[in-house]
Amino acid sequence: MTAVASRPSLTVDLPEGARHTVSVGPLTTETGGFLPDVTLTYETWGTLDADGSNAVLVLHALTGDSHVAAHAADPTPGWWDALVGPGRAVDTDRWFVVAPAMVGGCHGSTGPSSPDPDGVPWGSRFPFLTLRDAVEAERRLADHLGIDVWQAVIGGSMGGARALEWAVSHPERVAGVGVLASTAQSSADQIAWGQAQAAAIRLDPAHREGDYYGGPGPETGLGIARRIAHTTYRTAEELEYRFGREPQGAEDPFGAAVGRRQGRYAVESYLDHQAAKLSARFDANSYLVLTEALMSHDVARGRGSLSEALGRFRGRAFVAAVDSDRLYRPEESALLAELLPGEVPVHSIVSPIGHDGFLTEYGQVADALKETLAL
Repeated sequence: MTAVASRPSLTVDLPEGARHTVSVGPLTTETGGFLPDVTLTYETWGTLDADGSNAVLVLHALTGDSHVAAHAADPTPGWWDALVGPGRAVDTDRWFVVAPAMVGGCHGSTGPSSPDPDGVPWGSRFPFLTLRDAVEAERRLADHLGIDVWQAVIGGSMGGARALEWAVSHPERVAGVGVLASTAQSSADQIAWGQAQAAAIRLDPAHREGDYYGGPGPETGLGIARRIAHTTYRTAEELEYRFGREPQGAEDPFGAAVGRRQGRYAVESYLDHQAAKLSARFDANSYLVLTEALMSHDVARGRGSLSEALGRFRGRAFVAAVDSDRLYRPEESALLAELLPGEVPVHSIVSPIGHDGFLTEYGQVADALKETLAL
């Protein structure tokens, strides 16, 4: 195990609720790539105890960021606002909560759009990353803050995969792990959906093999990738209930006598809206880097069988699945729970919408999460 650095004196001066940036040094990736200086952006809530013993790490999903909940410096709601905060399941009056933006992304941490040492965006030269690489960067953040052991590491979807990687890579530093709507390794089905999204971006002529900064970016390809992804995040039943075969307003999707149809179905308008929202806030190269990192997710890689790998972790474990999830299927969560040491039940989030239920209906399991992880 890498030695834990002593807590710098600045740590005790962290404000209660703020956004921070720290350099965690050079990073050699799992596959041999190299970044000479990695910056992590992270947000915090609450106050770290003098001995660093009250820390909780919360990890975001694929296109998420570090803003888990409102705080003094940014009062806008976060993506798990009802879970993290004063008096909530992760009570920031008691716990010091840290949420980093994953390396490779585009929300402050080093990613493909970040400048290299010469001031030029990394673009196509940005290395392939794995979730283990992300955990290594986050391990250094923990060292910087003087946190020897996380009381809990919690995440959903890709955040859940990172949380599990934390628990297996550094079991002595994780007292409890919370994995919502995620798995121990990416399935062939999940990889297939990811490959289609990556191809949509790379086949956009504006992608220019990743070196599009300073000109138009591959917004069309990114939008198609988002349409594919969002369809997997929802259920067929929800789309049918909300949209059916209805046209979008006065638009006629049936077609025209000559050429292409001019109107859209309501469900097409919905997907167009989701695509436009993501294209406005996310970098296409980061989408590729994070998608392919998630495709490579496998806690058993180089560690024997899946059971042997998960057996490295001996702390408290919380597993939850969305009953209607067609991307991260409940039976995969059941396998994860079965292979983790001890008696680990699978908590069910009942939702008609599918995978995104871990973001919208997590209140159903908040009390169980708090109890299991001793929060």
